Amino acid sequence: MTATQIFVLQIFINLLVFGLAARRYVLPLLRRLPFVEALTPLILAHALRTMGLAFLIPGVAGGELPQAFAAPGAYGDLLAVVLALLSVLALRRGWRGAPALVWVFSVLGLLDFVNAYAQGVRFDLIGSYPLGALWFIPTFAVPAFSVLHVLVIVVLVTRGHEYRLARRRERSVHHASLCARLTLDRSPAGNPLHRGRTKG
Repeated sequence: MTATQIFVLQIFINLLVFGLAARRYVLPLLRRLPFVEALTPLILAHALRTMGLAFLIPGVAGGELPQAFAAPGAYGDLLAVVLALLSVLALRRGWRGAPALVWVFSVLGLLDFVNAYAQGVRFDLIGSYPLGALWFIPTFAVPAFSVLHVLVIVVLVTRGHEYRLARRRERSVHHASLCARLTLDRSPAGNPLHRGRTKG
């Protein structure tokens, strides 16, 4: 088998294994978790994509890779890391636009992988450059992260309404609490000035 054939085979097998494992073991677990708790670990794992910065280090690959491939791949992964951390923060804080931010993270994160593979084909990386340890990023890490992206999208599509409902309930509870507090403050029993005049 040629290096290119092995490369493609490894990607396909790893995607298949990660996908089957996610469907059989991860999805049932996610269904039992609240919306935010289900998304948090799926997104947070993408903070590990800093490994993509290794494309900028010549010694790791055994030689310098084309900048037109290395720079977009490295900084695309870095952008994904930043968006992942922001998405987790937005979800945990209950920001209104959190689901939209997660969508942006997911779409851009997947497009980064598509672009990296396309540029790899364009520059014939497998046949023309010694990837060294970087071989395992596109063949092992990218399939794993891609499956995580798909899981995030599945949760967003099937359960995105839960986040909106939770925010509405939270606002309703906050509004009811505020109204009760204002009512108590206006009542004779809850007004300290009125109580002072009554005692006098």
